[in-house]
Amino acid sequence: MKSQTVIILLILITLNCSLFAQQNKINTQANYKNPKISIDERVKDLLSRMTPQEKFWQLFMVPGDVNGIKNGIYKNGIFGLQISAQSGGGGEAQQMLSYNTTENAFTLAKKVNQLQRYFVKETRLGIPMLVFDEALHGLVRQGATAFPQSIGLAATFDTLMIGQIGKSIAKEAKLRGIRDVLAPVINIADDVRWGRTEETYGEDPYLTKVLGHAFMNAIERENVVVTPKHFIANVGDGGRDSYPIEKNERFLEEIHFPAFKDAVETVNIRSVMTSYNSVDGTPATSNYWLLTDVLKKQWGFKGFVISDAGAVGGANVLHNTAANYEEATVQAFNGGLDVIFQVEYDHYKLFIPPFLNGSIPQERIDDAVSRVLRAKFELGLFENPYVSESDAKASLTDFSNKKLVKQAALESFVLLKNNKQVLPLKQQSNILVLGEDATEARLGGYSGTGKGKISILDGIKSYAKNVVVNYTQGSFRSIQDYVVIDSAFLTSGGKKGLSAEYFNSTDLSGAPVFKRIDKRVDFMWTLYAPDEHLSSDNYSVRWQGDLKVLKSGTYKIGLEGNDGYRLFINGNLLIDQWDKRSYHTRLADFTFEGNKSYPVKIEFREPKGNAHIKLVWNYEVEDKTFSELEKAKNLAKDADIVVIAAGIKEGEFLDRAMLNLPGNQEKLIKEMAKTGKPVVVLLVGGSAINMQNWIDDVPAILNVWYPGEAGGTAVAETLFGNSNPSGKLPITYPVHEAQLPLVYNHKPTGRGDDYNNLSGEALFPFGYGLSYTQFKYSELTIEKNRIKAGDKVSVKFKLKNTGNYDGTEVVQLYLRDILSSVAQPVLALKNFKRVYLKAGEEQEVILELGPEAFQILNKQLKWEIEPGDFRIMIGSSSKDLQLKANLTVEK
Repeated sequence: MKSQTVIILLILITLNCSLFAQQNKINTQANYKNPKISIDERVKDLLSRMTPQEKFWQLFMVPGDVNGIKNGIYKNGIFGLQISAQSGGGGEAQQMLSYNTTENAFTLAKKVNQLQRYFVKETRLGIPMLVFDEALHGLVRQGATAFPQSIGLAATFDTLMIGQIGKSIAKEAKLRGIRDVLAPVINIADDVRWGRTEETYGEDPYLTKVLGHAFMNAIERENVVVTPKHFIANVGDGGRDSYPIEKNERFLEEIHFPAFKDAVETVNIRSVMTSYNSVDGTPATSNYWLLTDVLKKQWGFKGFVISDAGAVGGANVLHNTAANYEEATVQAFNGGLDVIFQVEYDHYKLFIPPFLNGSIPQERIDDAVSRVLRAKFELGLFENPYVSESDAKASLTDFSNKKLVKQAALESFVLLKNNKQVLPLKQQSNILVLGEDATEARLGGYSGTGKGKISILDGIKSYAKNVVVNYTQGSFRSIQDYVVIDSAFLTSGGKKGLSAEYFNSTDLSGAPVFKRIDKRVDFMWTLYAPDEHLSSDNYSVRWQGDLKVLKSGTYKIGLEGNDGYRLFINGNLLIDQWDKRSYHTRLADFTFEGNKSYPVKIEFREPKGNAHIKLVWNYEVEDKTFSELEKAKNLAKDADIVVIAAGIKEGEFLDRAMLNLPGNQEKLIKEMAKTGKPVVVLLVGGSAINMQNWIDDVPAILNVWYPGEAGGTAVAETLFGNSNPSGKLPITYPVHEAQLPLVYNHKPTGRGDDYNNLSGEALFPFGYGLSYTQFKYSELTIEKNRIKAGDKVSVKFKLKNTGNYDGTEVVQLYLRDILSSVAQPVLALKNFKRVYLKAGEEQEVILELGPEAFQILNKQLKWEIEPGDFRIMIGSSSKDLQLKANLTVEK
C-alpha cells in the first residue's frame, strides 16, 4: 500500500513539474516578456493572463521582508514592499522608529535580490515587485546621506542644488534596489502650527512648485518613480494635521494645486499619494472629483495613485463615510485610487473581497493594474530586476556626497538678527556652548541615520582648535516633572498592575462588560473604544489595587488626561475632576511609608470619545533643571561669548498650539543675557518660533533648521565667518500665534489688517534673511513697459555688495495685479535668483517673467491673462522691496 502511495505521489510531482515547465515556457514566449514590443501591448497581454487575486496583489503595498518567502505569503505577487529595516512597524510614521544599524546598502541589496528572485522565478507570472521607501531629504535608510530637512532646503532658494540632491537620493535608492521614493511633500504650509511644516517647501505656491519640480525631475530622470504627497492640502484649520479641508475650488486651484499640476504635466511623475483629510466632505482617498476629474482627466495623469498608509480604511474609521472596510475599498477605487498602502500584510483580508465579488467594476480594476504594470515595464524591472551587490558594497565607503550635503546646509541658514555685528565671531578665546541640540545632531522627521553625523558642538570644537570651548546642557526641551507609574509599584490579586472593570455606561453603573489586569494606566483611545463591546463615546472604567514604594517620603501623585476622572488613595478622595475638560494634569501631595501597601482606586469616564488617561507621580524623578542652569551660569563667567542651540518639538502627530521654545530654554536664554556676555541663539527646528519673551535680550539669532549630517561643520564655518549666511525664510514668522494663519501673499482685506492690541505684521516676513554684508539695489529697467499677452519680458537692475564680506543675495521679484476682475494677492513671488558678489562688486541682474506670471484664475475658474497694469517689485524679502515699476499687458 505504501509503495502504491509513493508511486502516485511521484506521478503527481512529475505532472506538476511538467505543468510548471509548460507554464514557464508559455510565459517565456508571452508578449509581455518581449521588450521589443510597445509597453502598451505588454501591459495588455500580461493583464489578460492575470487572475483576480493576482490583480489585487498588484494593487497592495506593505512593509515586508524575506520571511514572506518562507511563509508563502507572496505567492500571488505584490505591488511592492518597503523592505523592513526598522525595529518594528512601517509606513508613513517611520521617523518615529529606530533603525537596525546592521542593515546597510549591501545587506539591503542582497535582500532585495533574494525577494526579487522569488517574484520573478517562483510566482506564476514572474511579475517583479517595486521596492519603495521614504526619501524626503535623503533616503530613510541606515547609511544613506541625510541632507538638511526640506524646509531648510527651501530656504536656499537654490533650484540647481535641489536638483543635485534629488539626483543623489535617486542614485542611493537605486543602489539598494529601491525604485519608488515617497517624496517630496509639496503641500503648502500656510499655518506654521502644523507639525509637518518642516517636511514642506514653505508657504508659497511658486517656490514650492519650482523647488518640487527640480527635486522630482532629477529623480525621475534617474528612472526612479517619485511619489509627491499629500494630495491634497493635508493641513486644515488651526494648523492641525489631516484636518478636513473646506476650501473652495478657487483656493485649491490657486494655492494647493500648482505644484502637483506642474509635477503631472511637466515632470511627468508616475505616482502620487493621497492625503488623510476629507476634501469638501469626501475623503481625499475616495474623492472622485479630486482623483479622477482633476488629476486623471483634466491634468492627464497616467501614473498610479497610492493611499497614505492606512487611509483606505480611514473612510469608515476616521471619516465615518463607509460602513466597513469593503465599502471603503469600493468607494476608494471607484473614486480613482489605484494602490492600497497598508502597514501590515494581514490587513489584505479587509480589502480583497470587493476585488473578487464584483463590487468594483472590472474596467476600474484593470485600469488600476495597468497603471502599475506600465510603471514596472518603464523601470525595466522585467528585464533587469536585480541590483549590483558589488556596487552596493562599494557605496559603503563612498563619501562623495559630503561636499554637497555641507553646501546645502551652508546655503540654508537664515540670519534673523545680528546687532552690533556680533557675528561672525572674532578673536574669542573662550566660548560657552549650551543646549541639547548642540550635541544631538537631530536630522528632523523622516530621516535615516545619515552617513556620519556631526553635532554643532563637535563642529565648533573642530573648527576652533585654539579656542577653549566649554559645554553643558543648561536647559531641557522637555521637563519631566512626573512619570507614568510602572507596574513594578502596582499589584492586584498577586499580579502586577491594577484590576480593571470596563462599563458600558459613563457612571460605572451596571455590571462590567469585561474585566482584565492593566499593567499601567496609560491609555489613549482615540479611534476606538478600549474593547469592541464598548461604544467609543459612552463608557467608564474603574481600576483598583495596591501601590507600594520603597522609599518613604511625600510625593506628588495624580492623573493626566482630558476626561472625567477621580483618584482615591487609602480610601480618601485625592483628585476629583469628574467633569470633562480639556487635557489637563491634576497632582496632589501624598506621604508614603516605605514598603507599605496603599489601596488605590481610579475612576474614569468617557462621554464623548477621544480619551486620554494616565496615572502619574514624581517618585524618584530627578529635577536636573536647576543644577544645569547653575552650571551654565558658572561657566558663563569666564566665557567671551555664549552660543545656545535651542530647538522645538514637532513632526507628524505633533502640531503645536503654542510656538514658544519648549521646556526651560527661554529661561536659559534670559539668564545668559543677564550675564552681559554676547549671546548667539541657534534655532534648531523646522517651523516658526515665538520669540517675544527673549528676542530683545540677545544680539544674534541664526536659524539652522535641521541642518543634515554635516550640520555641525556648516554651523561652525558660518559662526566664524568662513561662510556668509544667505538663506531666506520660506515661511512667515508671526509675532504671536494669535495672528495665525499669517502668509505674505494673502488677498486684500476689506478694511485694515491690524488688531487693536497686536500688529498684523509679521515678526520676520517671507523671504527674509540677513547677511554679514549689505546689498544695494538700483537702476531698475524693464525691457518693454508694454507687452502683448503671452509675451515674455526681462527685468534688469544692478546689485552691489556694499559691505566688507563676500556674500550671496537671493534677489526676489514679486508681482501685483493692480486691477483685475477677481481679487488677487497683495503680492506674489514670480522669480528669484541667487547672486554671489565679492565685497564691493556690482553686477547687472536679469530676471525673466513668462506669460504664466501674469495669469489669473477668472470668474469661470479658467486661467487667463487679463490686459492691464502690473506692479513689479524687487528686493531682499516680501517686505523689503527696494525697486518698483509698472508694466502694462495689452491684448
